[in-house]
Amino acid sequence: MVDATSLDEIRAAIDAVDAELVRLLARRESLVRQAAPLKRDAPAVQAPGRVEQVVGRARAQATAAGADPDVVERIYRAMIQAFIDMELTEHHRVTARSSDNGVIE
Repeated sequence: MVDATSLDEIRAAIDAVDAELVRLLARRESLVRQAAPLKRDAPAVQAPGRVEQVVGRARAQATAAGADPDVVERIYRAMIQAFIDMELTEHHRVTARSSDNGVIE
């Protein structure tokens, strides 16, 4: 927690948190890209049961951290959907390439 005394200090602290979030999102993206070729089809990429598991865990972690679980859920659902869209594109690219030559490169 930052004890900021001015709007500029609060904004600087938010900017630092944002930079950390972007680094974590890049790490998450890398993992999602690695998972894409391991899934057999689009429903496996979309994995609604897994989505609910991740959202439920995020809500619980939000509550424990003192964050609003409804806000965290909305953020997580948007983030997960963006990664699903990216992973579907990646999955299609990888599976199309493997069907072209019989192997996944």
